[in-house]
Amino acid sequence: MRKFKIQNLTSLKAEMKSVARGERSAPRDARRASFNSVDAMARLLTTDNRRLLAIIRDEKPPSVAALAERSGRSQPNVTRTLNKLEAIGFIAMRTVGRRKAPKALIRSVTVKIDPYSDSDMLTVK
Repeated sequence: MRKFKIQNLTSLKAEMKSVARGERSAPRDARRASFNSVDAMARLLTTDNRRLLAIIRDEKPPSVAALAERSGRSQPNVTRTLNKLEAIGFIAMRTVGRRKAPKALIRSVTVKIDPYSDSDMLTVK
């Protein structure tokens, strides 16, 4: 299980400055990916992108071209989306011969929203 921090840019900047001034130690999870809002994460997990993840998980396409064909999306569009999903650790790209094939790494995403502050949390299994 991986947790992603939901932190707006103002809060992140203030945290970085206080660490740089020595007022506090760096967070243990400093290398953990983060989103600046729940909305940013939701924009990544659109219905089309979730369908793409389902195709990757269920059909295990042998290449990006095969995934594009099965999803009905253009290959450049699929490639851009895969790059974003790989950057946050939702998928991994593996080399199969001369082609790259996506592999799903997650099973579920849970968002914990604190309605009284901006300390939301995203948990990925």
